Amino acid sequence: MTGKAGNSEPETTDSLRAFGAVVKAFRGRATLTQEGLARRVGFSAGTVASIEQGRRLPPPDFIERAERVLDSFGVLRAMATQLARQPGLAAWFRQWARLEEQAISLYTYECRLVPGLLQTEAYARALFEHRIPLLTDEETETKVTARLDRQKLLRDRPNTAFSFIVDEHVFLRRTGGADVARELLDHVLETARRLRNVELQVMPLARGVHAGMDGPLRLLETPSNRWYAYCEGQRSGQLISDPKTISTLHMRYAKLRSQALTPEDSLSLLTQMRGAL
Repeated sequence: MTGKAGNSEPETTDSLRAFGAVVKAFRGRATLTQEGLARRVGFSAGTVASIEQGRRLPPPDFIERAERVLDSFGVLRAMATQLARQPGLAAWFRQWARLEEQAISLYTYECRLVPGLLQTEAYARALFEHRIPLLTDEETETKVTARLDRQKLLRDRPNTAFSFIVDEHVFLRRTGGADVARELLDHVLETARRLRNVELQVMPLARGVHAGMDGPLRLLETPSNRWYAYCEGQRSGQLISDPKTISTLHMRYAKLRSQALTPEDSLSLLTQMRGAL
């Protein structure tokens, strides 16, 4: 199974199309054009068009403002609770995100940035605000919200084993500045110490060559004990179910665990980094 490159819009679903059709009907009842509604709710005409066509999951502010402007008797607010979830997640990532929600084991190796499940709001915002091409403020908020929402997995699934291996240089980069880096390190340390289902290891810079040189990888196990893997590039993601490939990635992850610092030494190193900031 392979995910393909795409944009950040959710795939069209029946619920999105139905919501868009109802917005359009109420807009017609109010004798407003798309541009007129856009001005009244504070969004662009393009956003209104995308929502009416079922191509975009409406932001919460749009729902509330459209409810008032169109006097829709609570219909839009009620329909919004049935819309497809996971706004702000890239189209190629959503299938993996759905598997994450059921996983009993989740392994992550990352050499580019702190894994999303461990990020702070400020760190995530710094990443999205500097993405190329630039995102609108609305898109940034949607993506930050989606990323933080996924973190409930760590708290809500105490029987799921989460393993993270992160390159040391990722923490040394100080993404977002010193204040953001301090908050991030505090958050990562607290999470690893407080949650017994979370294991964090740091791949030290001193390890010149290791099993993850081909890039980031993720593995997960479903309740039926089936394993999947996921590898992500610039504008695409690949969901892998082939047992032979997964076996290879398992071997690499096992080797990474042996090459990284122990969880205890990893927390000690991060504590030293925090003290140096």
